[in-house]
Amino acid sequence: MEDWIRLETLEARAGSTATVPRLDPGGILRFRDSWVALSPVEQGIAIALIDRFGAVVGHEVLSRWAWPSGIPTRNALDVHMLHFRRRIAPVGLEVRTVRSRGYLLQAVTTSAEI
Repeated sequence: MEDWIRLETLEARAGSTATVPRLDPGGILRFRDSWVALSPVEQGIAIALIDRFGAVVGHEVLSRWAWPSGIPTRNALDVHMLHFRRRIAPVGLEVRTVRSRGYLLQAVTTSAEI
């Protein structure tokens, strides 16, 4: 039961921002007034998460977007998610893990926004 409450809270926070990240064809992720360059695997992860910005995206969906020619090991996805999280932090985005469900991309909330 607590997982559903947490999930609803995360989705509500993510949906509270009117700005949605954009990924341009050159692999540049833009959010608000900032940008960051992404690797090809990170671009696949970003496409899946941006498409469902503020909602949970399952591991299988992320794997299909990031590795279209084959599904990686669970460890490979975890390592790339760690790198992706670090890469997007400076532009004001974060990825939350929703246990047993997947990942959720959202804008970083400050104490003034809560």
